[in-house]
Amino acid sequence: MTRLMDIDELADYLRLKRQTLYNWLHQGKISGIKVGGVWRFDRRDIDSWLKSRKRLSKSSGENP
Repeated sequence: MTRLMDIDELADYLRLKRQTLYNWLHQGKISGIKVGGVWRFDRRDIDSWLKSRKRLSKSSGENP
């Protein structure tokens, strides 16, 4: 079974403030599961989301 992170663990993992994560939840940028009134996040889903946001810099040889 997958261990779910709470908002504090996710904030530490992403090095962001909790309020940023709450804003992203409200905006639909990230998804989570509310269990007993507390937001929980599957690390695999967060890692997949991060990979989908990955971009190469122009200095890495990417053509425009």
